[in-house]
Amino acid sequence: MPLPAGCVKKCTLAKHMNDSQICALLKPYEHNIRSYEKEQTVAFEGEECSNIGIVIEGSVEVRKIFASGRTVTIERLCEGDIFGEVIIFSDMGHYPSTIVSTDKTKILFIDKHDIIEICKTNEQFLQGFMRLLSNKILLLNRKIKSLSYQTIRQKVANYILEEMRNQKSTKLQLSYSRKEMADILGIPRPSLSRELAKMSEEGMIEFNKSIIIVKDEEALEDCLLE
Repeated sequence: MPLPAGCVKKCTLAKHMNDSQICALLKPYEHNIRSYEKEQTVAFEGEECSNIGIVIEGSVEVRKIFASGRTVTIERLCEGDIFGEVIIFSDMGHYPSTIVSTDKTKILFIDKHDIIEICKTNEQFLQGFMRLLSNKILLLNRKIKSLSYQTIRQKVANYILEEMRNQKSTKLQLSYSRKEMADILGIPRPSLSRELAKMSEEGMIEFNKSIIIVKDEEALEDCLLE
């Protein structure tokens, strides 16, 4: 299968390269593209991770599946997103969660040893990889910060404020469903809906489906100090 350079260009590893540069960069190294049907497992929790995966078509979810059968969605990855970049160079070396396709999906896999060689020879790729790891650390710090809040209101307020800073707007377009947002925050979906309704009644926000409009940023910040 030919390498879809245009899709790879969407990922942070190659965002400053053109199509011909991407093809020339990866040509000497072994890489393969695998196709998955909807709800097909890409990697199981505990499975060895020896490569990075770049989603070039469709989407996948990172899921934690408990012994009870309960499943929690930790993260959704779409076209251009990458997984495995933190695990392959760690002492653990195994997937901590299960990765499942949520659509007809194609993933480009690049071997760990080839990543090292590419980083040695291409400074742009190396910078992209360092940027990818740095962004992941910042994201994990955000999640740890969210976990430090005790009440549902604090978790929801923090999430809205973080999205406002990321989107640089008071009108937020949420990329997650209500259920996925609840899973990310670690709270029941009905509790999330009730809290959003209360915040709306108190004039902090307006919300409709996937849109949240921040009306009182100061009030949301006060929630974090309760």
